[in-house]
Amino acid sequence: MERVCFLLRVRPEMLTEYKRRHEHVWPEMLQALTETGWRNYSLFLREDGLLIGYLETDNFQESLRLMAATDVNERWQCEMKPFFVHTEGRADEAMERIEEVFHLE
Repeated sequence: MERVCFLLRVRPEMLTEYKRRHEHVWPEMLQALTETGWRNYSLFLREDGLLIGYLETDNFQESLRLMAATDVNERWQCEMKPFFVHTEGRADEAMERIEEVFHLE
């Protein structure tokens, strides 16, 4: 199992709406995440827009590939693109993965 942590940046002026959108994630998006191997997935948002994601999966690259192939992910990424500071590509392609250096079981 891989434990994955990643960073993204949300536009500070859009934090409230970003949080609101995540209160009501589309059921088909939740189902797709589950079916493509995303487990124990959490997002943490700092007031300056720093977004930290964490998930567990058997194979992160495979989970990303499978998720990218879904129609619901394409629609979600299009809806969420304006929220992010990066300007190229989709957010799920711009994640900055952070190296795990310690884990306490």
